[in-house]
Amino acid sequence: MIEQLARWSAKGARKRLALAGLLAAAVLVAPLPAAGAAAAPMIVGGRGATEEYPFMVSLRTDQGRHYCGGTLIHPEWVLTAAHCVAHGKEGSTARVGSNDRTLGGTEARVARIVLHPDFTPPPLWAVDIALVRLDRPVPQEPASIAREAGGAGSPVRMLGWGMACESGDECLALPAELRELDSEIVPAGRCAGLDGATELCVEHPAEHVQACVFDSGGPLLQAGPGGWELVGATSRDGDADPRCASGPGIWTNVTAYTDWIGHTVAG
Repeated sequence: MIEQLARWSAKGARKRLALAGLLAAAVLVAPLPAAGAAAAPMIVGGRGATEEYPFMVSLRTDQGRHYCGGTLIHPEWVLTAAHCVAHGKEGSTARVGSNDRTLGGTEARVARIVLHPDFTPPPLWAVDIALVRLDRPVPQEPASIAREAGGAGSPVRMLGWGMACESGDECLALPAELRELDSEIVPAGRCAGLDGATELCVEHPAEHVQACVFDSGGPLLQAGPGGWELVGATSRDGDADPRCASGPGIWTNVTAYTDWIGHTVAG
């Protein structure tokens, strides 16, 4: 099935209070989690995308506002984080294959949302993965899902259109251009509340460099023989520090769910 298919956390009340002013002032319609959870993640300390990513997806409200990232894994299917779409986003749109979330690529409507049956919403967090079916096939090339994720020390790249800084008026506007950050998988023990069998702990060696608000659902990539391969979907923070980019982050390990993905897409 892998060949056939050739994607933030509860830091508790302190972080929600720290982000609340930013979110309200920006009038951003992101998938705000339930009580006890923080807002969806951003790439802080990254850089503008250095190449094209035809599988990259911006999930957008029916008003055209970006709320989460995603990864095209099939001409009609996008993989994202379950918490992005848990409250129903049918009727929203997806822009596929453009590094600019405001134009280009292909637009399609969200026709169906499939949450993993074991998804547990915040504050408990488990199996944060979902599939979104588009209303029509798109021409962009889907991402390949890796056979397995690398171990601790393996280099990875994250992508997203989230806020690029943690505080201040300049952080209120999301970047139009896609951002990327090269980081690495670290031992599971670095992340609090992580399931080592189904999740990945990722941390950049520099401080204040990490995914954070509105990067949720976006891809974590590793290099494969034929190019980038999908290994993760942005899920949540990996520590209790109220600052967004202060430590490790947790990604759903997509390679742990290839059977479910294949069954859903085929059905």
